[in-house]
Amino acid sequence: MPATHRLPILRRALTAAVALPLLALAACGYGSQAQNDGSQQKVAAGAEKIDGLDSVRIGYFGNVTHATALVGVEKGFFQKALGGTAVKTSVFNAGPSEIEALNSGSIDIGWIGPSPAINGYTKSGGKNLRIIGGSASGGVKLVVNPKKIKSLEDVKGKRIATPQLGNTQDVAFLNWIAERGWKVDALSGKGDVSVLRTDNKVTPDAYKAGSIDGAWVPEPTASKLVAEGAEVLLDESTLWPDKKFVITNIIVSQKFLKEHPKAVEAVLKASVETNRWINAHPDEAKAAANKQLRAVTGKALPENVLDMAWESIRITDDPLASTLNTQAQHAVKAGLLEKPKLDGIYDLTLLNKVLKAEGEPTVDDAGLGVK
Repeated sequence: MPATHRLPILRRALTAAVALPLLALAACGYGSQAQNDGSQQKVAAGAEKIDGLDSVRIGYFGNVTHATALVGVEKGFFQKALGGTAVKTSVFNAGPSEIEALNSGSIDIGWIGPSPAINGYTKSGGKNLRIIGGSASGGVKLVVNPKKIKSLEDVKGKRIATPQLGNTQDVAFLNWIAERGWKVDALSGKGDVSVLRTDNKVTPDAYKAGSIDGAWVPEPTASKLVAEGAEVLLDESTLWPDKKFVITNIIVSQKFLKEHPKAVEAVLKASVETNRWINAHPDEAKAAANKQLRAVTGKALPENVLDMAWESIRITDDPLASTLNTQAQHAVKAGLLEKPKLDGIYDLTLLNKVLKAEGEPTVDDAGLGVK
């Protein structure tokens, strides 16, 4: 088939797959159901409700890249900021399901990766969500079998896993391959490198079985592979200016933002307070995050895995907007995304209000904010 005809077909194939894979999940990509994490906390007697709301519904992932949400819930920062308005939480395992929950009104605010945020925004014509804050940077690595791959050049001809076709790590790996001058068909994953889309949950088993030679994956999957004998060949942060790139953002439904700005501001205040506490108390924060992971998933991370994963993630209020735009450009370059219209995806007004009040530097929307 002529190359000029293959790109539209690829895009249609991705679209037909219920938005799945393109820009599916930035952090973990397994499962699709939400669950209440049992973390609804008691409201202080007599506390005043914010915006007259009985509750604010927050969604996040049971993953260390969502440390702000994990720690903020476990330590009670969100409930404290919301006063008499109860915090209700839902835990998701895939980006599309969280976007669906936001669209349906099942949640009001969510922590999510850049790719599903882009996908959700563009597929709605810019009408369903806004990115209102940052949460985490980094936490993605190329880890390999040291017996088979000893240098970056050795990756050529090998079998490397990514979490899902078109997800954030898949796009990053395809872009890295292209920059080295190697050729890979984005849809099939075949070429100078075999790109095997493998669920993060089963990637460690695939590595142990020898069916993959390495993986370009987020934490804690990368550290789980290292625990199985793999070695870190490349930390994706080294490919970005100042070693920063967005892995988790905060989104809100536009309807909720318009109708309940005080509640949104309270959540952002709690997020900023949580991030400050995490950065000031890294060991306590790590323990709090793992305690909440146990509550969410039924199993805490082993200490050696948690320590390594935690070390590679940077907690930040800055949404790192310019890096989200670059990630979208990489997806376009790979042929996995039509050029998106991202104008208006950010509204950092309330975040910057909170940061100013806290004496912190304000953050930038890279020209993609609401006008």
